[in-house]
Amino acid sequence: MARHISILFLQTRHRLFFYLYSMKQLFTFLGLSYFISWLIWFPFYGHLIGLSNLPILPYQHALGGLGPMLASVLTTWIYLKTHGLKLLLKQSFRLKPIVCLLVALFSPFLLAVLATVINSLIYKTPVNLSALFITKEFPHFHIVTFFIYNLVFFGFGEEVGWRGFALPRLQAKSSALTASILLTFFWALWHWPLFFYRPNYLAMGFTGILGWLFSLFTGSILLTWLYNSSKASILMCAVFHATIDIAFTAEFSDQELVSMMGFLITLWGILTVIIFKAENLSFNKRKMIS
Repeated sequence: MARHISILFLQTRHRLFFYLYSMKQLFTFLGLSYFISWLIWFPFYGHLIGLSNLPILPYQHALGGLGPMLASVLTTWIYLKTHGLKLLLKQSFRLKPIVCLLVALFSPFLLAVLATVINSLIYKTPVNLSALFITKEFPHFHIVTFFIYNLVFFGFGEEVGWRGFALPRLQAKSSALTASILLTFFWALWHWPLFFYRPNYLAMGFTGILGWLFSLFTGSILLTWLYNSSKASILMCAVFHATIDIAFTAEFSDQELVSMMGFLITLWGILTVIIFKAENLSFNKRKMIS
């Protein structure tokens, strides 16, 4: 009896130590993510503390998107060394299952087409998809150029961190749905400086911010689903992040169309929870840090 209690005590202590150690890694990652990105973005909002006319590099906003990836690499090196970096690299380019890659690559564009058709039926407007692959911010970019831009800076730049590092640690002690909720909070906080200089963020009122937070939550659910369904492929999440950004920032997207796309992606998120259940958000077991 005493031996059984001793073993149980040791197991409990080991689990507690492992949990605290993984949380230490998580908060190291979060601190580095915020520090790196917010520092890169500082010239855009430095005027708030009296530092105006700071030099700004071309595409400096995009460079800030690399913060979570750099934080993930640094934290992995600090705690897990070469073995951890090899695993992170392997996950970043995992191509299978191919069906997940196809979903990540094409579903946002199909969503945009469906939203356009529905809006056309409701408002009796012609279906116009000619500007689907033209971005408002960079109209001179070819669609391939814009995809690579989004994939590098906001796909891999964010997802190597949020899904590749943070999610499996959150899922170690929480269901996939709870982990997605927690990650939404950390992810939203990372965007904080953008509310001081990005036009679309500056234009948000209270209801706009609530809608934005809900869209992040829905995106977090779908990215968790992709991550767990692909057995921890960061590539799938990066591609989906890039293509959903393209669909929502296309030249053809007016407010009614963005709202319809938001409704459809929310419906998709709800169906994902209903079909795949909160525990794993996937038919596979959720990926946890080991």
